[in-house]
Amino acid sequence: MKAILMTVAAAGSLMLAAQANANEALAQKSGCLACHSVSQKVLGPAYKDIAAKYKGDKGAEAKLIDKVKKGGSGVWGPIPMPAMSPQVKDDDIKTLVQWILKL
Repeated sequence: MKAILMTVAAAGSLMLAAQANANEALAQKSGCLACHSVSQKVLGPAYKDIAAKYKGDKGAEAKLIDKVKKGGSGVWGPIPMPAMSPQVKDDDIKTLVQWILKL
């Protein structure tokens, strides 16, 4: 039984790692990693810092989707974030925001 549980846990970890890699690849393809990284500030904030700031905020997903689509400035400093819509599909923006908030 213990071996089965360990196998299931390992498989779950591999699936999560694969999903994280797929989301990071989507961020790269979408141009997000030119200004952001997962763990360090580049021009924009690190994704982990964004996740920490919005932790527990039930409206965060909708706010961040809107911010990514329309762009904005002033929340993380003076450098504005350009609008990512229409060059990044809405479904991709939602996937990226959900991934960021889970970090």
